[in-house]
Order: sequence, then structure tokens, then C-alpha cells
Amino acid sequence: MLWVIVFAAIAVAGLVVVGCYVVWLLHKTADVWSEVTVLTDRGTLLAELLGEIGAPAGTVVRSGSGDLVLSPGSAHFGTGDVR
Repeated sequence: MLWVIVFAAIAVAGLVVVGCYVVWLLHKTADVWSEVTVLTDRGTLLAELLGEIGAPAGTVVRSGSGDLVLSPGSAHFGTGDVR
């Protein structure tokens, strides 16, 4: 009869651990979602700032990951057409 109590205690402890893990995972998900929201807001702000630069047509800005080409014929003129 003692083994029933031991297994029940192990099962209850396992459920508590799973419940704690779910709460932790929900908090981490909320943190990641918050960071994605901040990143989206900063991307929007960056697009607005790039739109206000007013660089001459055909200007190429060199960077490590790609070239930023500002050309009036581009659909993304003023927002930074990255190629």
C-alpha cells in the first residue's frame, strides 16, 4: 500500500513541475512578444527617419550586410531599398 502513496506523490510533484514550467514558458513568451513589438516600433521609426533623409538620387550607402540604394524609380524610394 505504501507504493501507491509514493507513486501518487511522484505524480503530484510531476504535475506541479509541469505547471511551473507552463507559467515560466508563458512569461518567456510574453517577454519575446514584447521584444518583437519594440523591434517593430523601432523598424517603423527607422523607416520614417530614412524617409526624411533626402539623399540625392542614386546614392549608394555601403554597409556590411548589403548596399542601400536610393533611387527615385524604386517603389521603396525614401524607405531604403536594400539590395
